[in-house]
Amino acid sequence: MFENLTDKLQRAFKNLRGQGTLTEENIGEALKEIRMALLEADVNFKVVKELVDHIRDKALGQEVMTSLSPAEQVVKIVRDELINILGKDTARMKFASQPPTVVLMAGLQGSGKTTTSGKLAHWLKQGGHRPMLVSVDVYRPAAREQLRVVAQAINAQLYQGEVSEANTATVERLVKEARREAINNACDVLIVDTAGRLHIDEQLMEEMQSLKKLLNPQEILFVADSMTGQDAVRSADVVMMLAPDEIHSALYREIEPNLRHGAALGFSHGLSVRFGLVAPRSDLDVFLVAPKGPGTALRSLYQGGKGMIALWAVEQDSTGSARVLALAYGRAIGCARAGLIGSTFAEEAEADLFNEQAVVWGGVPELLIAGFETLVEGGIAPEVALLECVGELKLIADLIDERGIAGMREVISNTAELGALLGGRRIVDSSVRERMRQVLAEVRAGRFAGELSQEEAGGYARLERSRAEARGTLLEATFRKLSETER
Repeated sequence: MFENLTDKLQRAFKNLRGQGTLTEENIGEALKEIRMALLEADVNFKVVKELVDHIRDKALGQEVMTSLSPAEQVVKIVRDELINILGKDTARMKFASQPPTVVLMAGLQGSGKTTTSGKLAHWLKQGGHRPMLVSVDVYRPAAREQLRVVAQAINAQLYQGEVSEANTATVERLVKEARREAINNACDVLIVDTAGRLHIDEQLMEEMQSLKKLLNPQEILFVADSMTGQDAVRSADVVMMLAPDEIHSALYREIEPNLRHGAALGFSHGLSVRFGLVAPRSDLDVFLVAPKGPGTALRSLYQGGKGMIALWAVEQDSTGSARVLALAYGRAIGCARAGLIGSTFAEEAEADLFNEQAVVWGGVPELLIAGFETLVEGGIAPEVALLECVGELKLIADLIDERGIAGMREVISNTAELGALLGGRRIVDSSVRERMRQVLAEVRAGRFAGELSQEEAGGYARLERSRAEARGTLLEATFRKLSETER
C-alpha cells in the first residue's frame, strides 16, 4: 500500500515541479492527485479532507508563492502534514529495569505478525540489543517453522522448545522456558509470537489473558494488515456505499477488483449511478435504500423503536435476489416500520437533488432569510423578526407532518389562513415555478453532479466560504443571542 501511495504522490510532485510558476490552478491540480491517491489507499475521507485543506492553506501562502523554489516548498508542506497526521512524536519502546523486556505480539492469522516479529528483532539488534524470539503458536507447526526461518535469516536467537500437546498448558510452559533461556543467554528482549486468530476465539482470548498475567509484558503490539478493509470486501455478500457521493468514483475503483462475482452493491442515494460516477460491473446486484432524512435522525428513530420512511430501487438484478435483498436491508435499518416505497435510481436522485436546491434545503432557508431581512429593513427588531420568520417554522412543519398542508391550514387562525391565501401565491408566482422547472432540467442534465465533482476537486472552497459568510450574518447573531437567553 505504501509503495503505491509513494508512486502516486511522486507523480503529483513531478507534475508540480514541471510548472514554470505556481498558481492556484496548478496547485489545485496537484492537490486533486494527492487527494485521489490517499482515497485510493483507503485513507478515511474526513482525514483526507482535513489534510488537503491544511496543505492548500499553507501552499497558497505568500511566503511559498514568492520563494525561490516554490514547488519544493509545497513538497515539504505535504511531507510535514503527512508526518503531523501520522504522528510526529516518536513512540519509544518500554524496557524492563530487570531484563528481559517482554514483547507480546498479537494479531489476526496472516496479518504479518511473525514477519513483524522478525523485523522487530532485527531492528533491536541494530540498536545494540540481544533479542530472543519464541513462537507459542502450538496449534500450527508451520507458524513455528516460519519463525525459525525468519530468525535464521536475521541471525537472531530462537527458543523452540518441545511441543507434545497443543493446549494452553504447553504455551505457558514454553514462555517460562523461553524467559529462562533468555536470561541464561544474556538476551535483554524476549519477543513472543502468539497464535494468530481467524475470528473471535474464546480459548485463544483466554490464552492471551493468561500470557499477559504470566509474563507482565512491557509491550503488547497488535499487528494489522493495511489491506484488512479490502479483505472484508472480498468476502462480503453486500457492500454498502455510504460515503459522500462525490468520492464514490474513487472508492468504487478501489474496491471493484476485490468484489466477488455475484455480490451486491448498495447505495443510500442514486446520484453516483444515475449520473455515471459509478458504473457497476454487470455481474453485481445493485440496489438502493434511501431513507428520507439525515442519518442522525434515522439512528435516533431506530433506537426508539420507530423508523424513517425510505425509497427503494433495483438498478441491476444479476442474481435474481436484488429485490429481496433491498427490502431486507430496508427492514434491517428500521425503515420498514415507517414504509418502503418502490422507486428507481433516476427518480430518487432527480427528486432529491431538486428538493435540496429548490425546496426544503435551498428554497425554504432563503425565504426565511429574505423575510427576516425585509422586516429588519422595515424597522422591526431583529429578535422579533427572527421569532416571526424562523421561530414558527418547526410549528408549521410539525402540523404538516401530522395533518398535511390542507389540515395544517384548517387548524391555524383565520388571520393566518387568510394571510397565507393572499400572500403565498404572490411570493411563489409563475416566475418562481418556471425557475423551479429550470432547476429540475439542470439536475436531469447532470449539471449539479458536475458541480459537485468540481467542488470536491477544489477542496470544497465554495462551501467553506458560504459557511463562513452565513455564520457572520445578523440573523445568525440574533439566533445565538436568543439561544443563550433561553439557556
